[in-house]
Amino acid sequence: MSQLQLFFELGLKHVLDFNGYDHILFLIVLVVSYTFNDWRKVLGLVTFFTIGHTVSLVLSSYDIVNFNSAAIEFLIPISILVTAIYNMSNAEKTTNKSNWVLLVATLFFGVIHGLGFSTYFKMMASGGEKVTSLLGFALGIEVAQVIIVCVVLILGFIIQRMLNVSRQLWILISSSIVIGIVLTILKETWPF
Repeated sequence: MSQLQLFFELGLKHVLDFNGYDHILFLIVLVVSYTFNDWRKVLGLVTFFTIGHTVSLVLSSYDIVNFNSAAIEFLIPISILVTAIYNMSNAEKTTNKSNWVLLVATLFFGVIHGLGFSTYFKMMASGGEKVTSLLGFALGIEVAQVIIVCVVLILGFIIQRMLNVSRQLWILISSSIVIGIVLTILKETWPF
């Protein structure tokens, strides 16, 4: 198995692992207010996350940044909470014209989540093929995120169109559920 393929599979498993559900929660609140018609915006957001994640892995892999892991573990659910609250405060809007808050939250979550995973990644990617490892991992993350996003968009379509639930209610309920879960994570990761 090539280094690229190995790290591609690692990236897939990293996102699709239900034990690390913080990533899935973020993707849910990131795209719950979108539909398939917004696929370009959604793909842009997902790619923005992957860029942030990869940049932080590069910085960490080459020992350019150091960080407090307890603070990182706390900031991960904070980024999810901010995004969910943003959704709830904008649920009544009919379109997603301005998404700068989501772009910032997405980049922030990507960087923070990358730092949270960097110790494990550095251990796995030791050796001379860091660039290949980083590329494979980033591609795996991107593909896994697209899978999760498609599931969320399909579920949203079914609930909104087939069960006749309003878009606003779908956003409010989904974001509220995620907030409930994230509050538990915040309590568990409280660093102070």
